[in-house]
Amino acid sequence: MDITDILIRPVISEKANMLREQDKYVFIVHKDASKIQIKDAVRKLFNVKVIGCTTMNIGGKMRRTRGVPGMTASYKKAIVRVASGEKIQAFEGV
Repeated sequence: MDITDILIRPVISEKANMLREQDKYVFIVHKDASKIQIKDAVRKLFNVKVIGCTTMNIGGKMRRTRGVPGMTASYKKAIVRVASGEKIQAFEGV
């Protein structure tokens, strides 16, 4: 798996913005990616020192569309903690 395949997209939400003040960044990642692969991908793509990584699997939710039940897609989310004082420039100004 290539490092560009591991990180799918950043999460921009109110909770993610509060975590950013604690030097933590939230990403949607590939389901098969391990914590070590996620840390390496963030380190290489954004040139920051990664201290830790927490991952969680988010299950899909039941939804109805025109009365027909269905499910939203499940995904894997990672919270990456960088060294104090380091920033990921892609998140700045968002």
